[in-house]
Order: sequence, then structure tokens, then C-alpha cells
Amino acid sequence: MLSEKQKESVKATVPVLKESGEALTDYFYKRMLNNHPELKETFNMGHQRSGAQAKALAGAVLAYAENIDNPGVLAPVIELICHKHVSLNIQTPDYDIVGENLLHSISEVLSIPMEDELITAWGAAYQQLADIFIATENRLYEEHKNSRGSWVGWRNFIVDRKVKESAEITSFYLIPEDGQALPDWKPGQYITLRLQVPDLGIKQPRQYSLSNSPTDNYLRISVKREDPRSEGQDPGYVSSTLHTTVDKGDVVELSAPTGNFYLMNPDATNVLISAGVGLTPMISMVNHLLATHADPHSHPATREGVDSDAELSAGEKKAIYFIHAARNSDVHALRDELQNLAEANNNLHLFIAYEEVKENEVAGRDYQAQGRLNIKDLPAEYLPAEADYYLCGPAPFMQAQYRALTDAGIPAERIFSEAFSTGGLHL
Repeated sequence: MLSEKQKESVKATVPVLKESGEALTDYFYKRMLNNHPELKETFNMGHQRSGAQAKALAGAVLAYAENIDNPGVLAPVIELICHKHVSLNIQTPDYDIVGENLLHSISEVLSIPMEDELITAWGAAYQQLADIFIATENRLYEEHKNSRGSWVGWRNFIVDRKVKESAEITSFYLIPEDGQALPDWKPGQYITLRLQVPDLGIKQPRQYSLSNSPTDNYLRISVKREDPRSEGQDPGYVSSTLHTTVDKGDVVELSAPTGNFYLMNPDATNVLISAGVGLTPMISMVNHLLATHADPHSHPATREGVDSDAELSAGEKKAIYFIHAARNSDVHALRDELQNLAEANNNLHLFIAYEEVKENEVAGRDYQAQGRLNIKDLPAEYLPAEADYYLCGPAPFMQAQYRALTDAGIPAERIFSEAFSTGGLHL
């Protein structure tokens, strides 16, 4: 347990972490991966190349130092990170490797002897945090072990179909190679996909939200090809490999569906707000809601997985509001699927905002607003007070929509957001 003196030592490093945290974590990753090259198949090299991983870790270390007196306030972020660790199959011995390299990095970057009291204090602080992570992750691993159809580690899946959804996004339909059952996952959760990347000569992991309903007998991911938008940027290793190399019949490795962003209450009125590829977990939620709580007046083709008309008509069919922002219709993935669902289900309402529109596209038919999404443009019925709100997209987009929703009087406790950065979403 940390002593008060050790806590003070950790807190004293906050100014240094604010100024040099990213340099420290960048050095740490380089040191650790040089000493343990096998971990290159655990850490995404694209995130290492871009500096995103170092930046996220720097933010997490700073937050821990600032809250060392009461680390419990970080529980939501810890839960989020633990799900990601489980998805990457990180195990208890990995924490020893991380701890050793982190302490040596602090010593070497800050020119502090390993015998110094500050290093001892950070060692105790790290162990305290590691114990919390390990306990949480062991609980999650046990849940997977005891859930029908779930698994721990990696499981081979076959690409059953590959469908181009837009100029940037392609869907991959994945079925288990062993032919065994799939788990009962929650709409909004994600998997980690791992495959061999020819450009690196090693396997690489990447997390993708599932975009289908848990009632299906397959898993579907809808992947944006991460191409450079400006000179000097590099394409995504995994997304490029999936788009250009992987085809029907190929085998990839998946971890079990996990994540703490998912549909909380299917019986509530749900408002889904997304941008870009952030629509993938929302599509999963819509498909699940319509598969299990379909509009009784919907077309039979939309009712797959529902056993009877009596089941369809039982209870009130809650409205679903799907609000999506995209640069233009060319990059609006799964557009036809959404339109078909809305035409067949009277309780699904769409609001589409395009930054750019084509000459032949008609407002009110092809899109509802031109320009960046503005909550103030929404009809009043799209912002019901008694509803759950879900946000997914780039962090600046989610932050803007969160502020707009709270300004409109939506309670913060009814707003849920997905964040794929290790440090979490800071609203």
C-alpha cells in the first residue's frame, strides 16, 4: 500500500508529466518493444507509428498521478481499458514487463537513479494500479470462460462474405472455423481482429465494432480503409490488409466480443448519434432492436429472428432515432441497409447530415441537413427527454454533441459514448 510520502512523491511529478509525458511514454514503448519484440503482435504498430498510443498512455499516467489519493474516480476509464486489454489477451505476466520498463524509462528519461525514492514510489503506485487492472481483467476472463459460445484468447474465423459498403468502408462477414456456437454478445460491443501484415512480417491486432445483430449466426465488422489524407501520412496496417489482401475463404483470428459501450435498455426510446465509421455499433443496436422489438406493421422481411406475430405485437414499439453525419453520400456506409430498414419499420426515424451534397440529391429525401451536424437542426421529436442517447464517432464530434445535448437539457447520465482511445473520452 502506498504511504503518504510516496503519494506526495507521485503527485510531485505531475508538472513533469504535463510537460514531458508523451516523450516519456514514447521512450517507454520503444524500450519495451525493443526488449520484448514478441509484444509487437500485441500492440498495434500503426498506433505506435502515429504516436497515438504514447499520447493515450501519457494521459492515463497523468490522470493516475493527479488522482493518486482517490484512484476510484478513474473506475470508468479503468473498466474501459480492461475490456480492451482482455480483447488483446493481455495476461498477468505482461504487467511485470510493463512495470519494469516503465520504471526504467522514468529513471532514464528523467536522469533519476533506480535507487531513488521517487522510483520506489512510482513502483508502489504502478503495482497498486496493476493489481486493480489484473483483478478486473480476471473477472472479465472468467465471464468469457463461463459464457456459452465465448472464449479466451484467439479463435479462427473464416471470411464468409466481403461486401463493399461505400467508397471507404467494406463489411466482412465472419463465421467460426470450428463450426461451434457464437456467444450472446451485446449490441455495441467490439472484437479484436488479428492477422498477418505482409508489410511488417508480423501479426497485428485491431479493434472493430460489430455491425450486425447478436441474433445472427455470424459476426460482421464494417471496416474503414485508413488511407492517408495528406502527404506524409501512412495507411493503416490492418485496414489496408483487410481491404486489399483478405478475401472470401481466408482465415483471421478474433477475440471474443467485449466492451462496456452497448445498448443499455432495449425497451427505452433510443437516440443514436454517429459520424463516419462511428455508425457501426449503432447499426448493431438498430438491427438488434428491430430483430427483437420490431414494429408490428413492419414488412415480414425485416422480422428475421422473431418467432411470431404475437411476439411482434406484444407491448409498445418504442421509437428509434438514428442521427448520422458524413462528409457525403459516397462515404456513407450501409446507407441502403438503413433506408430499407426505415422504410419497412415505422418506428425507425433517420436524420442524415452531409457536409457536401450532389446536384441530384434532394433535401428531405436523400438527406435532412447540409453542413456539419447541429443538434439545433433536429426536429423536436428527435430529442425526447425520456430517452437514452448514444454517441460514436471522432472524439471532437462526440464532445460537441455531448455539450449540445446537455445544453438542450438531456441529463448527462442518459448519454453514453464509445471511445477507442486508451485514455478514454474527456468530455
